[in-house]
Amino acid sequence: MRAGRIFRSSNVIAVLDSPDSSNAPGPARDIRSLIHALPKAELHLHLEGSIAPRTAVELAARHGVTIVERDVSACYAPGDFAFFLNAFKWVTSFLRTPADYALIAERLAENLLAQNVVYAEITLSIGVMFLRKQDPLDNFGAIREATRQFEARGLRLNWIFDAVRQFGVPAAEEVARVAAECYKDGVVAFGIGGDETALPASSFVKIYESLDRGLGRVIHAGEIGPASNIRDAVDLLGVTRVGHGIAAMHDPRSMDILAERGIALEICPTSNLRTGALARQLSDPAARMAQHPLPLFVRRGVPITLSTDDPAMFETSLVGEFAVASQLGVSAADLIRIAEASFVHAFLSPAEKQFYLQSIRAAANGII
Repeated sequence: MRAGRIFRSSNVIAVLDSPDSSNAPGPARDIRSLIHALPKAELHLHLEGSIAPRTAVELAARHGVTIVERDVSACYAPGDFAFFLNAFKWVTSFLRTPADYALIAERLAENLLAQNVVYAEITLSIGVMFLRKQDPLDNFGAIREATRQFEARGLRLNWIFDAVRQFGVPAAEEVARVAAECYKDGVVAFGIGGDETALPASSFVKIYESLDRGLGRVIHAGEIGPASNIRDAVDLLGVTRVGHGIAAMHDPRSMDILAERGIALEICPTSNLRTGALARQLSDPAARMAQHPLPLFVRRGVPITLSTDDPAMFETSLVGEFAVASQLGVSAADLIRIAEASFVHAFLSPAEKQFYLQSIRAAANGII
């Protein structure tokens, strides 16, 4: 993560006092400018979790269901992990046609562009599509067509096909089959999300072993489960990125393994607070953001990326997650390294990674 000389001024290590620091003096203003200016990548982002309340109302109306924005906001309120899973199930019930998926994909892409996100690997819940008897290929085709325009505007999108852990092994096999079918058609990885306590990683070994060598391997682990889930994901499934992984804070050996092997944790701080995952890891119902292990991972040299997970559901943005990291005491230099890591650990070619890394360094040097 520490490639090259990328930062020149130690006096721009500051904490953001508010989401809008445009009128703040000195260091805070410079940090805000830096966060906006950096070309960014987002690697842990669920398309279905990007449905804003107004969009949910619009989708519901398409299918003869009347809801108002406050209904959606109430569903998106902070709670425990089971509450979050139910909210995800509810809002995705309004995704019934390829046109619905096209709408939310286009709106997400616009949102990413506004934050100077230039690359994203967006997760699609193919397992949910199968559960609802939809054709994932039809939905994916509509998504691709709706977002094709954004590459000319500076946003490149790739896709991760995601199985739902609690749906079982046969369902995950179906998702892996479709992911293989769409490999080289914009699908760069296969992953598994959902409730990590439902089935152990060992249940999915054959699926991961059968994946095409060029297809990336990711999984949610150590979000609400123990650090041993992270090590199983790495040792048994051969993943190169772990979704969340905050349980590693309890296990120095797990942190060492991640650092030594260059396995990145996709850190989503606001998500961890809003779903109760952080509270569960700390056995503290009143857990606060100040207790998040992100700064610990930085100090230990664990590769990390920053993401939003389900941005509309958690009322966050990628710019906001970088601001949270700054508020947690992560230095400006390390913010830049985290931004770099999102490209280093992306499923891109070495030449593509180098292009984006050079753009980050140029932007940082132009601000500081």
